[in-house]
Amino acid sequence: MEPLNTALLVFLAFLAIIILITILKTLFTVRTYTAGVVERFGKFNRIVRPGLHVLIPFAESVYFVDLQVKQAQFSVETKTHDNVFVQIPVSVQYQILDDKIYDAFYKLSAPQKQIESFVFNSILGHVPKLSLDETFEQQSGISIAVKTELDATMSSFGYNILNALVTDIVPDVKVKAAMNDINAAQRAQVAAQARGEADKILKVKQAEAEAQSKALQGQGIAAERQAIIDGLRSSIEHFRESVPGATAEDVMALVLLTQYFDTLKDIGTKAGASTIFLPNNPGAANEFLTQILAGLRGSMGSTTNSPALRAVQSPSTSA
Repeated sequence: MEPLNTALLVFLAFLAIIILITILKTLFTVRTYTAGVVERFGKFNRIVRPGLHVLIPFAESVYFVDLQVKQAQFSVETKTHDNVFVQIPVSVQYQILDDKIYDAFYKLSAPQKQIESFVFNSILGHVPKLSLDETFEQQSGISIAVKTELDATMSSFGYNILNALVTDIVPDVKVKAAMNDINAAQRAQVAAQARGEADKILKVKQAEAEAQSKALQGQGIAAERQAIIDGLRSSIEHFRESVPGATAEDVMALVLLTQYFDTLKDIGTKAGASTIFLPNNPGAANEFLTQILAGLRGSMGSTTNSPALRAVQSPSTSA
Protein backbone atom coordinates (compact mmCIF):
# COMPACT_ATOMS: atom_id res chain seq x y z
CA MET A 1 0.00 0.00 0.00
CA GLU A 2 2.79 2.38 0.77
CA PRO A 3 4.28 2.33 -2.77
CA LEU A 4 0.83 3.00 -4.16
CA ASN A 5 0.30 5.99 -1.90
CA THR A 6 3.68 7.38 -2.83
CA ALA A 7 2.97 7.10 -6.54
CA LEU A 8 -0.40 8.81 -6.04
CA LEU A 9 1.20 11.70 -4.19
CA VAL A 10 3.75 12.15 -6.94
CA PHE A 11 1.02 12.13 -9.56
CA LEU A 12 -1.05 14.68 -7.67
CA ALA A 13 1.97 16.95 -7.24
CA PHE A 14 2.77 16.71 -10.92
CA LEU A 15 -0.86 17.47 -11.78
CA ALA A 16 -0.84 20.50 -9.48
CA ILE A 17 2.26 21.85 -11.17
CA ILE A 18 0.67 21.37 -14.58
CA ILE A 19 -2.48 23.20 -13.44
CA LEU A 20 -0.42 26.07 -11.95
CA ILE A 21 1.61 26.46 -15.15
CA THR A 22 -1.62 26.40 -17.16
CA ILE A 23 -3.13 29.12 -15.01
CA LEU A 24 0.02 31.24 -15.28
CA LYS A 25 -0.02 30.81 -19.04
CA THR A 26 -3.71 31.64 -19.21
CA LEU A 27 -4.07 34.80 -17.10
CA PHE A 28 -2.16 38.07 -17.73
CA THR A 29 -2.61 41.80 -17.06
CA VAL A 30 -2.05 44.84 -19.26
CA ARG A 31 -0.82 48.06 -17.61
CA THR A 32 -2.29 51.53 -18.16
CA TYR A 33 -1.00 53.32 -21.28
CA THR A 34 -0.02 49.94 -22.66
CA ALA A 35 -1.69 47.70 -25.22
CA GLY A 36 -1.32 43.95 -25.75
CA VAL A 37 -0.98 42.33 -29.18
CA VAL A 38 -2.24 38.72 -28.98
CA GLU A 39 -1.08 36.16 -31.53
CA ARG A 40 -2.54 32.67 -31.95
CA PHE A 41 -0.10 30.16 -33.31
CA GLY A 42 2.07 33.09 -34.55
CA LYS A 43 -0.76 34.92 -36.33
CA PHE A 44 -2.24 38.23 -35.18
CA ASN A 45 -5.50 37.64 -33.35
CA ARG A 46 -6.51 40.71 -31.37
CA ILE A 47 -5.46 43.81 -29.41
CA VAL A 48 -6.22 43.88 -25.71
CA ARG A 49 -6.50 46.92 -23.47
CA PRO A 50 -5.37 47.53 -19.84
CA GLY A 51 -6.79 45.01 -17.36
CA LEU A 52 -6.90 41.24 -16.67
CA HIS A 53 -7.14 38.95 -19.69
CA VAL A 54 -7.18 35.22 -20.53
CA LEU A 55 -5.09 33.42 -23.13
CA ILE A 56 -5.60 30.00 -24.63
CA PRO A 57 -2.76 28.02 -23.07
CA PHE A 58 0.03 26.93 -25.41
CA ALA A 59 -1.84 28.44 -28.37
CA GLU A 60 -1.75 32.17 -27.80
CA SER A 61 1.03 34.58 -26.80
CA VAL A 62 0.92 38.30 -25.95
CA TYR A 63 3.31 41.19 -26.78
CA PHE A 64 3.09 44.53 -25.03
CA VAL A 65 3.19 47.91 -26.83
CA ASP A 66 4.09 51.08 -24.90
CA LEU A 67 1.72 53.96 -25.73
CA GLN A 68 3.60 56.62 -23.73
CA VAL A 69 5.35 59.60 -25.35
CA LYS A 70 8.98 58.82 -26.16
CA GLN A 71 11.87 61.04 -27.09
CA ALA A 72 14.73 60.40 -29.48
CA GLN A 73 17.73 62.72 -29.81
CA PHE A 74 19.96 62.98 -32.86
CA SER A 75 22.84 65.17 -33.98
CA VAL A 76 23.04 66.00 -37.68
CA GLU A 77 26.22 67.38 -39.26
CA THR A 78 25.69 69.37 -42.43
CA LYS A 79 27.09 72.28 -44.45
CA THR A 80 25.42 75.63 -44.94
CA HIS A 81 25.16 77.53 -48.22
CA ASP A 82 28.26 79.59 -47.33
CA ASN A 83 30.34 76.42 -46.73
CA VAL A 84 30.26 76.34 -42.93
CA PHE A 85 29.93 72.94 -41.27
CA VAL A 86 27.53 72.88 -38.33
CA GLN A 87 26.21 70.34 -35.85
CA ILE A 88 22.41 70.48 -35.43
CA PRO A 89 20.99 68.61 -32.41
CA VAL A 90 17.37 67.52 -33.00
CA SER A 91 14.99 66.22 -30.34
CA VAL A 92 11.96 64.29 -31.62
CA GLN A 93 8.98 63.43 -29.41
CA TYR A 94 6.74 60.71 -30.81
CA GLN A 95 3.91 58.41 -29.74
CA ILE A 96 2.12 55.35 -31.15
CA LEU A 97 -1.36 56.21 -32.41
CA ASP A 98 -4.00 54.40 -30.43
CA ASP A 99 -5.94 53.36 -33.52
CA LYS A 100 -2.82 52.19 -35.39
CA ILE A 101 -1.22 49.84 -32.88
CA TYR A 102 -1.17 47.04 -35.46
CA ASP A 103 0.82 49.16 -37.96
CA ALA A 104 3.25 50.42 -35.32
CA PHE A 105 3.94 46.90 -34.04
CA TYR A 106 4.28 45.04 -37.34
CA LYS A 107 5.45 47.57 -39.96
CA LEU A 108 8.55 48.99 -38.23
CA SER A 109 11.17 46.86 -36.54
CA ALA A 110 13.32 49.77 -35.27
CA PRO A 111 11.24 52.97 -35.23
CA GLN A 112 14.01 55.20 -33.82
CA LYS A 113 16.33 54.27 -36.68
CA GLN A 114 13.66 55.14 -39.25
CA ILE A 115 12.93 58.45 -37.48
CA GLU A 116 16.64 59.25 -37.44
CA SER A 117 16.90 58.60 -41.19
CA PHE A 118 13.96 60.87 -41.95
CA VAL A 119 15.39 63.61 -39.68
CA PHE A 120 18.74 63.47 -41.49
CA ASN A 121 16.97 63.59 -44.84
CA SER A 122 14.88 66.60 -43.83
CA ILE A 123 17.77 68.57 -42.32
CA LEU A 124 20.04 67.90 -45.29
CA GLY A 125 17.26 69.08 -47.59
CA HIS A 126 16.86 72.47 -45.89
CA VAL A 127 20.08 73.70 -44.23
CA PRO A 128 22.41 73.53 -47.30
CA LYS A 129 20.13 76.09 -48.98
CA LEU A 130 20.63 78.61 -46.17
CA SER A 131 23.61 80.67 -45.07
CA LEU A 132 24.87 80.41 -41.51
CA ASP A 133 23.07 83.57 -40.43
CA GLU A 134 19.85 82.44 -42.12
CA THR A 135 20.14 79.06 -40.40
CA PHE A 136 20.21 80.79 -37.00
CA GLU A 137 17.35 83.07 -37.99
CA GLN A 138 15.16 80.25 -39.33
CA GLN A 139 15.79 77.72 -36.55
CA SER A 140 12.11 77.52 -35.66
CA GLY A 141 11.20 77.25 -39.35
CA ILE A 142 13.56 74.27 -39.71
CA SER A 143 11.88 72.61 -36.70
CA ILE A 144 8.44 73.06 -38.27
CA ALA A 145 9.62 71.68 -41.61
CA VAL A 146 11.19 68.60 -39.97
CA LYS A 147 8.04 67.94 -37.92
CA THR A 148 5.77 68.32 -40.95
CA GLU A 149 7.78 65.89 -43.07
CA LEU A 150 8.20 63.39 -40.24
CA ASP A 151 4.52 63.49 -39.34
CA ALA A 152 3.47 62.90 -42.95
CA THR A 153 5.81 59.92 -43.26
CA MET A 154 5.50 58.28 -39.84
CA SER A 155 1.69 58.50 -39.61
CA SER A 156 1.44 55.70 -42.19
CA PHE A 157 3.46 53.52 -39.79
CA GLY A 158 1.21 54.30 -36.83
CA TYR A 159 3.35 56.99 -35.17
CA ASN A 160 2.38 60.55 -34.26
CA ILE A 161 5.21 63.12 -34.22
CA LEU A 162 4.42 65.58 -31.44
CA ASN A 163 7.50 67.79 -31.75
CA ALA A 164 10.73 67.91 -33.73
CA LEU A 165 12.84 70.56 -32.03
CA VAL A 166 16.11 71.95 -33.39
CA THR A 167 17.60 72.62 -29.97
CA ASP A 168 20.83 74.29 -31.12
CA ILE A 169 23.07 75.17 -34.05
CA VAL A 170 26.72 74.56 -33.27
CA PRO A 171 29.30 75.80 -35.80
CA ASP A 172 32.99 75.00 -35.60
CA VAL A 173 34.87 76.61 -32.71
CA LYS A 174 37.00 78.74 -35.08
CA VAL A 175 33.88 79.94 -36.92
CA LYS A 176 32.24 80.87 -33.62
CA ALA A 177 35.34 82.80 -32.53
CA ALA A 178 35.41 84.61 -35.90
CA MET A 179 31.72 85.52 -35.55
CA ASN A 180 32.38 86.92 -32.07
CA ASP A 181 35.33 88.95 -33.41
CA ILE A 182 33.17 90.38 -36.21
CA ASN A 183 30.45 91.32 -33.75
CA ALA A 184 32.98 92.92 -31.39
CA ALA A 185 34.52 94.90 -34.27
CA GLN A 186 31.10 96.14 -35.40
CA ARG A 187 30.21 97.23 -31.89
CA ALA A 188 33.59 98.97 -31.54
CA GLN A 189 32.94 100.80 -34.83
CA VAL A 190 29.52 101.96 -33.61
CA ALA A 191 31.04 103.09 -30.31
CA ALA A 192 33.80 105.01 -32.17
CA GLN A 193 31.21 106.73 -34.36
CA ALA A 194 29.19 107.67 -31.28
CA ARG A 195 32.30 109.08 -29.57
CA GLY A 196 33.19 111.01 -32.75
CA GLU A 197 29.71 112.51 -32.94
CA ALA A 198 29.90 113.45 -29.26
CA ASP A 199 33.32 115.12 -29.76
CA LYS A 200 31.99 116.93 -32.83
CA ILE A 201 28.97 118.26 -30.95
CA LEU A 202 31.19 119.31 -28.04
CA LYS A 203 33.60 121.18 -30.30
CA VAL A 204 30.75 122.87 -32.17
CA LYS A 205 29.22 123.97 -28.89
CA GLN A 206 32.59 125.19 -27.64
CA ALA A 207 33.11 127.15 -30.88
CA GLU A 208 29.64 128.66 -30.59
CA ALA A 209 30.28 129.59 -26.96
CA GLU A 210 33.67 131.08 -27.85
CA ALA A 211 32.16 133.08 -30.71
CA GLN A 212 29.42 134.37 -28.45
CA SER A 213 32.02 135.20 -25.78
CA LYS A 214 34.14 137.10 -28.31
CA ALA A 215 31.07 139.00 -29.48
CA LEU A 216 30.23 139.94 -25.91
CA GLN A 217 33.84 140.90 -25.25
CA GLY A 218 33.79 143.10 -28.36
CA GLN A 219 30.62 144.77 -27.17
CA GLY A 220 32.16 145.27 -23.75
CA ILE A 221 35.34 146.77 -25.20
CA ALA A 222 33.32 149.07 -27.45
CA ALA A 223 31.20 150.17 -24.51
CA GLU A 224 34.35 150.66 -22.42
CA ARG A 225 35.97 152.81 -25.09
CA GLN A 226 32.81 154.80 -25.51
CA ALA A 227 32.72 155.36 -21.76
CA ILE A 228 36.37 156.47 -21.82
CA ILE A 229 35.63 158.92 -24.63
CA ASP A 230 32.63 160.27 -22.77
CA GLY A 231 34.69 160.59 -19.60
CA LEU A 232 37.49 162.38 -21.41
CA ARG A 233 35.02 164.80 -22.97
CA SER A 234 33.49 165.56 -19.60
CA SER A 235 36.89 165.93 -17.91
CA ILE A 236 38.16 168.31 -20.59
CA GLU A 237 35.04 170.45 -20.32
CA HIS A 238 35.41 170.72 -16.53
CA PHE A 239 39.12 171.43 -16.79
CA ARG A 240 38.61 174.19 -19.34
CA GLU A 241 35.97 175.75 -17.11
CA SER A 242 38.24 175.58 -14.05
CA VAL A 243 41.48 176.66 -15.76
CA PRO A 244 40.90 179.58 -18.12
CA GLY A 245 43.17 179.69 -21.17
CA ALA A 246 43.92 175.93 -21.16
CA THR A 247 43.78 174.40 -24.59
CA ALA A 248 42.53 170.95 -25.53
CA GLU A 249 46.12 169.96 -26.31
CA ASP A 250 47.22 170.85 -22.76
CA VAL A 251 44.40 168.87 -21.23
CA MET A 252 45.09 165.81 -23.41
CA ALA A 253 48.80 165.94 -22.54
CA LEU A 254 47.96 166.09 -18.83
CA VAL A 255 45.57 163.14 -19.10
CA LEU A 256 48.10 161.06 -21.02
CA LEU A 257 50.83 161.90 -18.51
CA THR A 258 48.56 160.85 -15.66
CA GLN A 259 47.77 157.56 -17.41
CA TYR A 260 51.47 157.01 -18.03
CA PHE A 261 52.27 157.24 -14.31
CA ASP A 262 49.26 155.07 -13.42
CA THR A 263 50.58 152.42 -15.80
CA LEU A 264 54.01 152.49 -14.17
CA LYS A 265 52.34 152.14 -10.79
CA ASP A 266 50.42 149.08 -11.92
CA ILE A 267 53.56 147.50 -13.33
CA GLY A 268 55.41 148.00 -10.09
CA THR A 269 52.70 146.58 -7.84
CA LYS A 270 51.95 143.41 -9.85
CA ALA A 271 53.76 140.16 -9.01
CA GLY A 272 56.35 138.98 -11.52
CA ALA A 273 56.83 142.42 -13.08
CA SER A 274 60.10 143.03 -14.88
CA THR A 275 62.53 145.75 -13.77
CA ILE A 276 62.09 149.10 -15.52
CA PHE A 277 64.77 151.84 -15.40
CA LEU A 278 63.34 155.38 -15.30
CA PRO A 279 65.00 158.83 -15.13
CA ASN A 280 65.03 160.06 -11.52
CA ASN A 281 65.96 163.72 -11.91
CA PRO A 282 63.34 166.39 -10.97
CA GLY A 283 62.95 167.51 -14.57
CA ALA A 284 61.93 164.05 -15.75
CA ALA A 285 58.21 164.85 -15.54
CA ASN A 286 58.69 167.91 -17.72
CA GLU A 287 60.61 165.84 -20.28
CA PHE A 288 57.80 163.23 -20.31
CA LEU A 289 55.22 165.99 -20.83
CA THR A 290 57.30 167.51 -23.66
CA GLN A 291 57.63 164.12 -25.37
CA ILE A 292 53.91 163.42 -25.01
CA LEU A 293 53.02 166.83 -26.49
CA ALA A 294 55.45 166.27 -29.38
CA GLY A 295 53.93 162.88 -30.08
CA LEU A 296 50.43 164.29 -29.82
CA ARG A 297 51.21 167.12 -32.29
CA GLY A 298 52.87 164.67 -34.68
CA SER A 299 49.81 162.43 -34.72
CA MET A 300 47.33 165.27 -35.15
CA GLY A 301 47.52 165.15 -38.93
CA SER A 302 47.19 161.35 -39.26
CA THR A 303 44.45 160.79 -36.64
CA THR A 304 42.04 163.58 -37.30
CA ASN A 305 39.20 161.06 -37.53
CA SER A 306 39.98 159.23 -34.26
CA PRO A 307 37.22 159.23 -31.60
CA ALA A 308 39.58 160.53 -28.90
CA LEU A 309 40.65 163.55 -30.95
CA ARG A 310 37.05 164.34 -31.80
CA ALA A 311 36.26 164.15 -28.10
CA VAL A 312 39.12 166.57 -27.31
CA GLN A 313 38.25 169.02 -30.06
CA SER A 314 34.49 169.06 -29.55
CA PRO A 315 34.57 171.47 -26.53
CA SER A 316 36.67 174.04 -28.37
CA THR A 317 34.39 173.87 -31.37
CA SER A 318 31.36 174.41 -29.26
CA ALA A 319 33.14 177.27 -27.42
